[in-house]
Amino acid sequence: MTTATALLEARQAPEVRPEAPSGEAGADPAPRRPAMRQPGAARPIYRSTKSYDHSEGLSCCFRQWRAAHSHCRLVHGYALAFRFVFATHRLDQNNWCFDFGGLKPIRAWLHEMFDHTMLVAEDDPNLPDFRDLAQKGLVDLRVLPNVGCEATAEYVFDHLSRFIAEQTAGRVWLDLVEVKEHGGNSAIFERGPDPAEA
Repeated sequence: MTTATALLEARQAPEVRPEAPSGEAGADPAPRRPAMRQPGAARPIYRSTKSYDHSEGLSCCFRQWRAAHSHCRLVHGYALAFRFVFATHRLDQNNWCFDFGGLKPIRAWLHEMFDHTMLVAEDDPNLPDFRDLAQKGLVDLRVLPNVGCEATAEYVFDHLSRFIAEQTAGRVWLDLVEVKEHGGNSAIFERGPDPAEA
């Protein structure tokens, strides 16, 4: 056999690789089992959101009488927007966190509270003046524990969280409420889930 023939046969011969022992580089990986949640691992949480934006018509006025250093002490107003985040460990029979069709009473309540109304804190020293204006039919007065974007978020949270708990028998909790004054300013209020659902 000539040297040229030997080289040709060597090139044409099929390449044979030694089998790699299991666990070494080059071995076929063993089939993986599906990941399973270990005891004590965190439970999955499903979330959904519902928004009522600035075009909803929730235009109200308020003032923060304690902010003596700021023009926020004066009566001013915004077309408020709201964002709600709902959470659950278990979806319903429709694979939903919460059925948004059940929020009609909340939408009506938002309009009752914030549609062309005047929000005043219960400890505002000028509350009697605002009551006089309401008596004269000049303002549609709402007296709240506190006034401001953050306080409004808390006030709405407390009302809505009770409603959600009743409607879902505790299956769903309200994760947070965001109140937006405009595109640049917003405040968020949140609490953790009910310990019974944690």
